[in-house]
Amino acid sequence: MTEKIDLRRRYLLAGTAAATGLAVSGVTVSAQDKPLPDYVSFKKPDALIVHSNNTIETRRDAFGTSLITPEDKLYIRNNVSPPDASIVADRDAWEVSIEGVAEPRALTVGQLKSMGLDTVAMVLQCSGNGRAFFDHNPSGTQWKVGAAGNVIWTGVPLRKVVDALGGPAEGMKFITGTGGETIPADLKERDVVVERSVPIDVLDTVLLAWDLNGEPVSLAHGGPLRMIVPGYTGVNNVKYLKRLALTAQESDARIQQSRYRLLPVGEKAGPQHPSVWAMPVKSFVTAPLDVARAGAVQVTGFAFGGINPVQSVEVSTDGGKNWQKAEFIGPDLGRYAWRSFALSTDLQPGTHLIVSRATDSEGNVQPEEPEPNNSGYNHNGWRDHGVEVAVS
Repeated sequence: MTEKIDLRRRYLLAGTAAATGLAVSGVTVSAQDKPLPDYVSFKKPDALIVHSNNTIETRRDAFGTSLITPEDKLYIRNNVSPPDASIVADRDAWEVSIEGVAEPRALTVGQLKSMGLDTVAMVLQCSGNGRAFFDHNPSGTQWKVGAAGNVIWTGVPLRKVVDALGGPAEGMKFITGTGGETIPADLKERDVVVERSVPIDVLDTVLLAWDLNGEPVSLAHGGPLRMIVPGYTGVNNVKYLKRLALTAQESDARIQQSRYRLLPVGEKAGPQHPSVWAMPVKSFVTAPLDVARAGAVQVTGFAFGGINPVQSVEVSTDGGKNWQKAEFIGPDLGRYAWRSFALSTDLQPGTHLIVSRATDSEGNVQPEEPEPNNSGYNHNGWRDHGVEVAVS
């Protein structure tokens, strides 16, 4: 028993050390040949790259062409290690405190299930996905394309819960979710707690979700209850939700005030910098990878628009000199989901840089290179996300 507690504490401290600048998860250690941690033992090792116990990436060649990312292939990003598995023993008994409304109260998941039901398909993507492509070598896990997936959440719309409790209290401007991770007594709670605020403008899209891809949300992905903010980066989708508050101000937690901020390289982060909230338009190729035979080839990949529907995607097999329009494959699962795309083309022998470029419904085009930011967030440049393929 003592050994188990010590291991959990070590993993927690590793995650929080990265948060406080004492260590960087996924940079100082190799991601090769690491076993899956126990709490994600249900996942497929061959589909994943283990950077650390709290940062696990989907391999590009494991995505395939399916619109929905299976949970056993879905990436993992935890700012703090998951709580004890006992919290999912009786899922319906888990309580969340609802505050900042006319009639605040605590509700169990069982009670939430009687208040409404909705489902949303959406891209779940770590804010740092693509960080490895930035030239200034920002610290943090060196994600490439695999800290993302397209999943289906089911739960109660937050709007229904808020309305049932008398509506928002006066002057509320943010939705603030607090996670239920265990914080060691010797660490400052506000430095470590996962507590994120998003604008109240998204109230009508937020879900309090208990199912992922039709199954109860695993502990690894935030069960028994997770706050889901479609179109926003993963950190804003708070796991193990224990408090949901409509607030007049953003959270004073460090993860809100000085982390996950977009700022010029070399500056010190603070609340004066924009928060990492909505995702930008993006796409990436999933096949072919590395090698291909000359002749007819199907170039495949995924494209999404963040908070906007993705409108179109183009593919270039010569590094962006010439572009061809790709076709969307399969059903449209909604504005927040990604679309699978394909292009039938012929490849001649030689080396080809295959890239994709998406455009959203508002006319925003995926850039060749993104504007650098200090922590390496929201990389959506099409050139870096391309693949070099040797054709013979």
